[in-house]
Amino acid sequence: MVFTPKQSQGAPAPSSFIDNTGISLKPSYYHEILDQRPTLGFFEIHAENYLSLGGPARYYLQKIRAHYAFTIHGVGLSIGADTPLDLAHLKRIAQLVEDVQPEVFSEHLAWSTHDHTFLNDLLPVAYDQATLNRVCEHIDQLQSTLKRQILMENPSTYFEFHRSDRSEIDFIREMTQRTGCGLLLDINNVEVSCFNHQTNPFDYINGFPGDAVGQIHLAGHTLDENPTIALKIDSHDTPVSNEVWRLYQHTLTIMGDRPTLIERDGHLPTLSVLLAEAQQTDQIRAHIKQESRHE
Repeated sequence: MVFTPKQSQGAPAPSSFIDNTGISLKPSYYHEILDQRPTLGFFEIHAENYLSLGGPARYYLQKIRAHYAFTIHGVGLSIGADTPLDLAHLKRIAQLVEDVQPEVFSEHLAWSTHDHTFLNDLLPVAYDQATLNRVCEHIDQLQSTLKRQILMENPSTYFEFHRSDRSEIDFIREMTQRTGCGLLLDINNVEVSCFNHQTNPFDYINGFPGDAVGQIHLAGHTLDENPTIALKIDSHDTPVSNEVWRLYQHTLTIMGDRPTLIERDGHLPTLSVLLAEAQQTDQIRAHIKQESRHE
């Protein structure tokens, strides 16, 4: 079944979150958002940028949260690591979730820690039984701590492990069945990974467990035309590509509408540019919903 976002403080989830596209919240947009109050479904923050109990980031988060729905996207829990979750970090995440009461909390099917070292990257996991057991244990611990269902995001990858004994989709399906977690489907990650591994992104979407998808991400990527092998890089610093727009339309056609985010982390444009991408997304969603009603 489709994940219904956690209701904030007993109130129904805002219809804007369900019906209108969101964008990433960045400090350069704080004042403009509060001055203009643009029409928007929601904002999404990276949890690790807002873990302090005070300071400008938490001040503006509180101000903007009074007017908009929010989702929180974790990037540092390292759920795929072969070491236990950092309990101090988990506690700070739980406090942020309690304070913000987001519609969704999501994390990545990836790892970013080794011993006591934090690596500033989201690294892929092997798709085998040992990794599945460890990932499921970490998801269970996270959901128990937050007292809510989380969404797990499909990764962008640039290499594969020889020891993997199942496909990424089979791994993700087993993960959702064992833990009851939902899924965040990042369409750009699908395009990037399938290009890098020379597989068909439409086949990937067709096989993905769409009933578990509670949110969709759209983002831009860059092409590294290395003379040895060309790679697409999940850079989040360009507009959504035509390939991702086409894949998104296909996704909605087969899965139905989902809350959607325009994700941008680098080479930040003016706020109006991101709002225009959000409006383009809403137009696609409205068109596909209209077509489905006429079938």
